[in-house]
Amino acid sequence: MKVTVVGAGNVGATCAHAIAHRELCNEVILLDIKEGIAEGKSLDMWQTAPIHQYDTRIKGVTNDYAATAGSDVVVITSGLPRKPGMSRDDLIATNAGIVRSVTENIVKHSPEAIIIVVSNPLDVMTYCAYLTSGFESSRVFGMAGILDTARYRAFLAEELNVSPKEIQALLLGGHGDTMVPLPRYTTISGIPVTELIAKDKLDAIIKRTKGGGGELVNLMGTSAWYAPGAAAAQMVEAIVRDQKRIYPCCAWLQGEYGLKNIYLGVPVKIGRKGIEQIIELKLNKEEMGLVDSSAAAVKEVMNVLDNMQTTAVK
Repeated sequence: MKVTVVGAGNVGATCAHAIAHRELCNEVILLDIKEGIAEGKSLDMWQTAPIHQYDTRIKGVTNDYAATAGSDVVVITSGLPRKPGMSRDDLIATNAGIVRSVTENIVKHSPEAIIIVVSNPLDVMTYCAYLTSGFESSRVFGMAGILDTARYRAFLAEELNVSPKEIQALLLGGHGDTMVPLPRYTTISGIPVTELIAKDKLDAIIKRTKGGGGELVNLMGTSAWYAPGAAAAQMVEAIVRDQKRIYPCCAWLQGEYGLKNIYLGVPVKIGRKGIEQIIELKLNKEEMGLVDSSAAAVKEVMNVLDNMQTTAVK
């Protein structure tokens, strides 16, 4: 079993180390375009193997996709953060170019791989990888919901003073301010969360969850990496161990939730074949309205990419 992580920045390196530490595969390839970065981080990680007691080999390479050949799973973390003065369209254009190039190389060297996208803006970058790869949609999906629900659960655990292990939660929608946490599907050891916390406090936690990424950027001056890297590694684990786990992920919808031709966060079953089932919840009118609003925001960004590609063809 072989897993490649493209992008040796904070998220990619954290993800690669988590995969190795859990012994999810025989070999992890960490690839980056910056000379020596992936090699150095991989060597540093490998030197923790005697301490953490794992056998998975970690190899870092600089832009050498031949080393990734035959990967079962590829995690794409490549991309640039939005810089001051950079418009949303500029960010999409820049990162789409990166994701497109990475995906082309993945297809060339690992045509049977499953692709997990972590690059931002996540929903549209997953869409970009799907269009570029030509793979069936069950093999191209994005990491967002696992991270977002992890933040939601962490905030609830802190407020209720309980173990985060006891909390189960789902959310739908795009990765960002329009995400839709679902209190009705949130439980603490089977107890509905609404029975354990006041509505105003729950609303405050939902609001904090929606702005969870921005909160960390404001604190550190850069985006998060521990939780995103761990979330991507959890998805890899579900695939390589064929766990049939139910996770909220960015998936291609073809009529589910009344939505079509859109990548959006929904609960799915993940196993060795990738997404093996999209689970359609019975949402009430208010919940469906929030999902529709989130989908409209995501579709607007997807249209930006579509228009860029149309212009490029002309």
